[in-house]
Amino acid sequence: MSELRQRQAQAPKDSSESPSEPRSKSNKSSSNENSISVLDIIRLLVTLVVASCGLSYYITSSESLLWGYRPWFTKWPLVVRYIQGPIFLTPEQLSLYNGTDPNLPIYLALNGTIFDVSANPRIYGPGGMYGFFAGRDAARAFVTGCFEDDLTSDLAGVEEMFIPIDDEDSEEEKKLTKAQKKIRRERDVRLAKAEVRKHVEHWQNFYRDHKKYFEVGKVVGQMVVDGGKRELCDAAKSKRPKRNDQDVDRKD
Repeated sequence: MSELRQRQAQAPKDSSESPSEPRSKSNKSSSNENSISVLDIIRLLVTLVVASCGLSYYITSSESLLWGYRPWFTKWPLVVRYIQGPIFLTPEQLSLYNGTDPNLPIYLALNGTIFDVSANPRIYGPGGMYGFFAGRDAARAFVTGCFEDDLTSDLAGVEEMFIPIDDEDSEEEKKLTKAQKKIRRERDVRLAKAEVRKHVEHWQNFYRDHKKYFEVGKVVGQMVVDGGKRELCDAAKSKRPKRNDQDVDRKD
């Protein structure tokens, strides 16, 4: 009888312990099923990237997988130029890259910086709308807009097109002393030269950031004009502001 009582006393203890093991195992398996693994996150990110690229390719009419963004290393000609390093050409050597030789790329230069525009031979090649820019540095024409007279890198005196024309008959002009006019002239020249630099940098950035064009090197041995200044072309002269108009704009 004593043995039977001992067995009965131990039975609940044993029965309470035995079910606990399968419960713990089931809890672990359910927690594993509910958790998100790193592999799942990677799969989700890859799916989103692929979907974004596909949508970009469709919306941009098969032009870009990155919504118009094109890193420099995706442009093969630019990668080749990066590996080979920048080129240095004299004006005479640069003139050979005007599109007449099919074995050579088409280059144009802007204030000493050379850009490859071979991607658009219809525009910059022989007979193209801007074919006269190819094979030369025509920085002055980019500023003045005189494509026939100013196909040169000489920027000397081009700031005159941004200097206001004085009205000698105005009362305000007559009140100014020679010293005041000299100070005003120095200020006008300083601002005008800054405007020229702004125009040149604008066009340099246009070619440098263009999706089809890229910078390849520099022009060396370019002649620097000493002393004399080129006369402004008619188109540039017509763009000069008048002193009275400029003063009104400043007051507004």
